[in-house]
Amino acid sequence: MSALRRKLGDEYQVVSTSASGGGLPPPRAAPRGKRQRFVDKNGRCNVQHGNLGGETSRYLSDLFTTLVDLKWRWNLFIFILTYTVAWLFMASMWWVIAYMRGDLNKAHDDSYTPCVANVYNFPSAFLFFIETEATIGYGYRYITDKCPEGIILFLFQSILGSIVDAFLIGCMFIKMSQPKKRAETLMFSEHAAISMRDGKLTLMFRVGNLRNSHMVSAQIRCKLLKSRQTPEGEFLPLDQLELDVGFSTGADQLFLVSPLTICHVIDAKSPFYDLSQRSMQTEQFEIVVILEGIVETTGE
Repeated sequence: MSALRRKLGDEYQVVSTSASGGGLPPPRAAPRGKRQRFVDKNGRCNVQHGNLGGETSRYLSDLFTTLVDLKWRWNLFIFILTYTVAWLFMASMWWVIAYMRGDLNKAHDDSYTPCVANVYNFPSAFLFFIETEATIGYGYRYITDKCPEGIILFLFQSILGSIVDAFLIGCMFIKMSQPKKRAETLMFSEHAAISMRDGKLTLMFRVGNLRNSHMVSAQIRCKLLKSRQTPEGEFLPLDQLELDVGFSTGADQLFLVSPLTICHVIDAKSPFYDLSQRSMQTEQFEIVVILEGIVETTGE
């Protein structure tokens, strides 16, 4: 025990883990006020960008990714709004053609050949557009060969409709197939613990997979986020340091069929090597765990 105290320092207590339940109770951490996390438990980063200049134009230049990253309520709103505006615009174009040709005034004249048969007003022009766009083809309203402008508008409508469908439906499909919700069935331990394992002081936490489907090529990494000052006096906010969780031994490659304990040995190469128990309770740092893998069922 004296050897362990020399190794760990006087501020650490050696706790027996034998079945008899003997040993000293673990020290209680001093209560600390809840502070804002850099990364929440659900993986959301609490980062806001400011004073960038041209931020809106940058997002619009990558419009597809911007739409995919939006919340579902905004996606549905843009989806409905885009189709509604496109439908009303194209229906108005068909109504304008019928109005300029005088088809609306001769709708019931059997001797007259209109641009679009049985289009009397805007609602009938709207129904004709929907029937054409959705390829319903009731057969009551149709384009005649006496209307070249109608044929050109029909070609434009087909091209525009294909572009809108590909863009919006593709956006919705990618958003629905994102594997973010798969993380809901990956469980991490609520707290991390520091204890002796295999004769080494080790930081440990657990991770488990609730689903029967496997995570292919699962790999885990740990980042230590901590502000520090360089010897030159430069202050680095939220400096990122890598925590070794078994890179050299391959322990970071997980076969996640049952809950696993992830270990980081606190040795001379560890950022925690120079910290005591008391200083770890007062230091401001954050450990971010990154679990990457391929979902077996979807390949995402």
